[in-house]
Amino acid sequence: MNINWIESIIFPKVFLNEGKASTFLRGKTILITGASDGIGKACALLFSKFNVHLILVGRSKQRLDEVAKIIINHNSTASIFVADLYQEEQVDQLIDHICIQQTPIDIFISNAGKSIQRSLQQSLLRYHDFTRTNALNYLAPVKITLAITPILSQQSGQIVNVSALNVLLLPIAKWAAYQASKTAFDQYCRSNQSEWKKMNIRLKTIYLPLVKTKMITPNVKYQNMPAMERNEAALRILKLLMGRSSYSRPWWAIFPITIGFFIRKFWDRF
Repeated sequence: MNINWIESIIFPKVFLNEGKASTFLRGKTILITGASDGIGKACALLFSKFNVHLILVGRSKQRLDEVAKIIINHNSTASIFVADLYQEEQVDQLIDHICIQQTPIDIFISNAGKSIQRSLQQSLLRYHDFTRTNALNYLAPVKITLAITPILSQQSGQIVNVSALNVLLLPIAKWAAYQASKTAFDQYCRSNQSEWKKMNIRLKTIYLPLVKTKMITPNVKYQNMPAMERNEAALRILKLLMGRSSYSRPWWAIFPITIGFFIRKFWDRF
């Protein structure tokens, strides 16, 4: 069966009302982590069409400069901050920069992430796999959200948790480090959601399926599997920001979620 045909069904095209998007985004300041490539870059380029200021965070200055150049050509503005969010001191430097600049952030898109697939047997001497994955997928965005919550509150802002669909599904062997860290941040956000709401901050979570980024390239199993285009992921994030719903997930996600609920005992056993 043609994979493009499958993708057209499970990832139907999203259409954007550009007039509403322009009204919604115009003049806003948006902080994006993992902005030098993949979904983060796609979001930055999409949002830049609507007269915004983008704060781009990533590890590669060269790539961030390239993204910023395109943003400026779209008549938006951009500032870059080079940081390896694996390193706590560099997370602190990002936070200090934001606070010193007194940046009025309207939207924080927590996008930077690390995916890893490794069996338990292969992980016995690789505790660092868990600390690094946890640092990027959980601890860094927690520290950033704690620091900028007062800013977002003043701006009646929004937080977007770019999460993964498998957070909602049964645990899968060989994905312990990734699934645990993504689930941890998801639970952190959902636990704080009501308190953020009282502070005039809206939490939005997008549970994405497989997306065509460099993150999935090393895994040969993904080469012939249906995956969402990164531009489509960016469109869904913008639609989520503009809408009333607090989360977004694929239309078909209800089926594995429901099946998982009923077969959990059998899943754990077998």
